[in-house]
Amino acid sequence: MYFNYNKSYTKIARNLRKDMTPEERHLWYDFLKKLPITVHRQKNIGNYIVDFFISSKNTVIEIDGLQHDMPINKEADRQRDKDLNALGLTVLRYTNEDINKNFNIVCDDILTRLDIRADTLKD
Repeated sequence: MYFNYNKSYTKIARNLRKDMTPEERHLWYDFLKKLPITVHRQKNIGNYIVDFFISSKNTVIEIDGLQHDMPINKEADRQRDKDLNALGLTVLRYTNEDINKNFNIVCDDILTRLDIRADTLKD
């Protein structure tokens, strides 16, 4: 499925791929990269850059830092999710704390939601 995107965000997305947060890096290198499906990092969709995008499952994965706890950012996240849902996408959100303290639970949740068996992960 193809989504329109804001071309002015292309360079920003490229830079974000180079400068992933430690939690994004951990999830990417220690789990998402091993999935038997294609996962895009810092994908430009509409007027947003999402952390991870799995087009074959119409799923976005977002990793939220502390700034997402602020009321203004919570509202922006709700609107973002609503806009992405309107495109037919499911948004999965995890916090930095989830990644740091409950990594295996996060990975299991992602596998369940994507309907992927753990024994199909790449080495």
